[in-house]
Amino acid sequence: MTTSPTTSRRSFLTLAGLGALAAALPACSSVLPEPDTGAAGFGTSATGRVEVWCRAATQNGLTTLVDTFNASQDRLTVDLVPVPDAQYVTKLATAIRGRNVPDLVDIDDINSLLFVHRDAFTDLTPLIADLGFADQLSPGHLALATVDGRQYGVPYLADNSVLFCNTELFDRAGIDVDESTTDLDALLAAARRITALGDDVHGWTFPGNSSGALGFIVQPHIWAADTDLIRGEPGAQEGNVTGNDALARTLEFHRALWQDRLVPPGCYTDEAARWAADFHAGRIGMFPSSLDTVTTNASPELLAATTVRLLPGPDGGRAFFDGGDNMCIPRGAVNASGAWEFVRYALDLPQQSALPEGGYTPARADVATAEFAARNPLTLPPLQAQEEGYAPKTLSYNELYNQPDGPWLTMFRRAVFDGEIEGAMTQAQESFDRILGQART
Repeated sequence: MTTSPTTSRRSFLTLAGLGALAAALPACSSVLPEPDTGAAGFGTSATGRVEVWCRAATQNGLTTLVDTFNASQDRLTVDLVPVPDAQYVTKLATAIRGRNVPDLVDIDDINSLLFVHRDAFTDLTPLIADLGFADQLSPGHLALATVDGRQYGVPYLADNSVLFCNTELFDRAGIDVDESTTDLDALLAAARRITALGDDVHGWTFPGNSSGALGFIVQPHIWAADTDLIRGEPGAQEGNVTGNDALARTLEFHRALWQDRLVPPGCYTDEAARWAADFHAGRIGMFPSSLDTVTTNASPELLAATTVRLLPGPDGGRAFFDGGDNMCIPRGAVNASGAWEFVRYALDLPQQSALPEGGYTPARADVATAEFAARNPLTLPPLQAQEEGYAPKTLSYNELYNQPDGPWLTMFRRAVFDGEIEGAMTQAQESFDRILGQART
């Protein structure tokens, strides 16, 4: 991916609609110095303290890691600082402007690109190449930290959207999981058969008033058809909404789920706070979600009856949202050498193998040994098909998909709950073009 010549790194955040963030970051002339990653002993002989910032949402994925690292040696001490997700980007930008950055950030991979384009992170390309297992790392995560062929972050944990199926309900409905999850028509037919079981059982569920969660679980249906709602490179992008057949059919699928009462009525107002409750109660046949959402508070009996498939497109194909965290070293880090030593420890197979205990999927495909598979079967599909993972490379993801008043949620609700699919797509095209156009100005 290349940076558009019409969008300088100095101006991209303002143009992308993140005015507050742009104001917090320094101009390019005051970019912090990059650590000398080629220095002798870098990443192997550091001492002192390493300050690591992590997202509060994925703190569970790092707490034990930090404890075991600190106990494994006495040269380095890692201090973990959780930051609320809603504050993370602004707080990091403020730290960069104040020239007082942490040594390492464990950042939402979808936000990696914001700081990479701002020249805020250290080039890790040669360090990643020297790991010896770079080809086993999640390509979707890496793509979000790569500009002009250089890599400024390394995947740590994956938080993927996949389809969790309750095999007991499938068996009661007399349908096969594999045959029922090949495309959207098959999913719809299965949802009808499962809902027909009665007793407040439904074939599907979704949080219909949660913009971010819907972006996480609905977009893969579109990506499985090898298309996206955005076209072009960051800084030179436009919407790909009207005329997008895969999008139209995905919205029609969700409209049918709602109209035919194949999802719980609470989906209309659900902001994801109650998202997993019905699945945990054994009343949902197919649950598009994440490993952490499914395993938290789930009974052993339910987990034993759960199997996983990747999300299909309208006519087949498979995809999943390649969410999770990248680890990046800010320019200006005081102990960058210690930070990289901790990164290497985090990427070692024993630590990667332990991630499912916290509800996350490893970022290394080669973790999937027979022993690991037997202990963690729900993590296997995305691990064994990493190439099907995807997340949009754009500087405007938050404005498009995460804001409650953004065009994504507005389009979904108008199409699904009001049945105005064509009008919703036309309106969304205009909004996508306006937001993405701000990054081209």
